[in-house]
Amino acid sequence: MFEKGIAVIAITRRGVETALKIKAALDTLGFPCKVFAPEKYRQTGIFSLDKKLDEFVKEIYRKVDAIIAVMAAGIIIRAVASHLESKLVDPAVLCVDVSGRFVISLLSGHYGRANELARLLAEGIDAVPVITTASDVMGKQSIEELALTLHLSIENPESLVAVNSALVNDGRLVLVLVGDVKIPESSIFPYEIKKVDTVEKAIELVNSYDAGAIITRENVPKAHLTKPATVLRPRMVVVGLGARQNVSESEVIDAVKYALARVDIPLKRVDRLATVSIKKDSPAIVNAAEKLGLPITFLEVEVLRAFKHEDLSPDSPVVEQNIGVGGVCERAALIEAGAKAKLILKKIKLNGVTVAIAEGE
Repeated sequence: MFEKGIAVIAITRRGVETALKIKAALDTLGFPCKVFAPEKYRQTGIFSLDKKLDEFVKEIYRKVDAIIAVMAAGIIIRAVASHLESKLVDPAVLCVDVSGRFVISLLSGHYGRANELARLLAEGIDAVPVITTASDVMGKQSIEELALTLHLSIENPESLVAVNSALVNDGRLVLVLVGDVKIPESSIFPYEIKKVDTVEKAIELVNSYDAGAIITRENVPKAHLTKPATVLRPRMVVVGLGARQNVSESEVIDAVKYALARVDIPLKRVDRLATVSIKKDSPAIVNAAEKLGLPITFLEVEVLRAFKHEDLSPDSPVVEQNIGVGGVCERAALIEAGAKAKLILKKIKLNGVTVAIAEGE
């Protein structure tokens, strides 16, 4: 979460004091961040804000996951206004008053996780989170939030306003799962959930409600939809594994579940496991895959060694000496996740098991 980092911007002496409290809270959460302030207020660990705020925001807007502005809301609103594009690509923008009393989610509340960040940050600095999105205020789950939680791509973002409007105005909404799509139904509210075999049946069903969403891997002829409907496509989620020879089945299962919890991915949203071919005869890994109910792919060492990707961690000389490639779990996850894959969890180690999680289109 927030892998590209968070920019905390303060423009007054009092604001700098609050910005440092924010940085401490973000550090505790494990979110990468940098604090920026004018040179005259700069302290150790703070980067110089050496240009006008408008120019600085323009420079960083697409380079960070979130901007936290410690200043009056009007100032940051004017600074970001000309850069707004879409709730699906804009960074989260939050405003914190210079005294640190309120944390306000201003932009990209759902898809950019501004609402979530506001709540976490408010808890960290003992402030009041201010969330104004209608679905949150009413305790309902917007389509963007649903897509984010379940790692789904939004095929037709132009539908979001109409579908969410039906949601907050107490319309009858349906969520239709097509074919073998798997999602944890307990994570979804307040939609009626239906399962059908074909896209045609899904369209017919949605058209009988006020609005809805269709989760499918197939193409949906949107012209046939007579009611507002968002088409959601499951992204490929792959867990890559590496393990010492003497690990147990339970240790593998625990490591996988721990990794999924780190990035808040339900087990039902995982498509498969992947590891190196020399683990084909590992009872721990084979049995763990069976217990988890997941298929597993075994990749040859040569395939792993030839794979290059910008997300890969530095190679391990020990692993390379032992099996002929400097790392297994990240490579395996990225390869199996397919087109435009990225790591959403870099490798972690737990009781002799290494785990990485990749997401692809």
